[in-house]
Amino acid sequence: MPIIENENTVLLHVCCAPCGAYSLEFLKNLGYNVTLYFYNPNIYPLEEYQKRLNELKDFADKNKIPLITEKADFQHWAEITKGLEFEPEKGKRCFVCYKMRLQKTAQKAEKLGFAYFTTTLSISPHKSYEMICEISKELEKQYKTCYLDVNLKKKDGYKKSIELSKMYGFYRQNYCGCKFSVKL
Repeated sequence: MPIIENENTVLLHVCCAPCGAYSLEFLKNLGYNVTLYFYNPNIYPLEEYQKRLNELKDFADKNKIPLITEKADFQHWAEITKGLEFEPEKGKRCFVCYKMRLQKTAQKAEKLGFAYFTTTLSISPHKSYEMICEISKELEKQYKTCYLDVNLKKKDGYKKSIELSKMYGFYRQNYCGCKFSVKL
């Protein structure tokens, strides 16, 4: 484990404001200093991507929460998922998509000196917590940052994210984000 001065700092990969609000609250209650990180080139179409990004920016601004946004490489996402179009949710396509986004998060966390990185992806009932952990544990071996293993599904995390969404009046999408999950 790397020695980092700011031991309680977490770079939180966020897919949308509804998942981000609960995850942020959860981590802050554990004593972590959280910065949000938006990198999601999987989100389709562009209008949906902008809605999610704008909602998150608005939430972060209103609550004075640091937010880092990364330019999305939509072409790269299309290339790494080519041939995986018919994979089921939680299948090989999701694995490569999680890996791409988590790797970018770990890289950014290392570059900026965060002790930990983690993701809101573990809150969704449509995402594989086990797959997220497997990828993240491998990434922590490659970067000078550690994976903060939190299963946000536990203790009704998803339900609480819905409640916070209503409280904040968030736009709440009805699919994961990629064009292959729109049919869900």
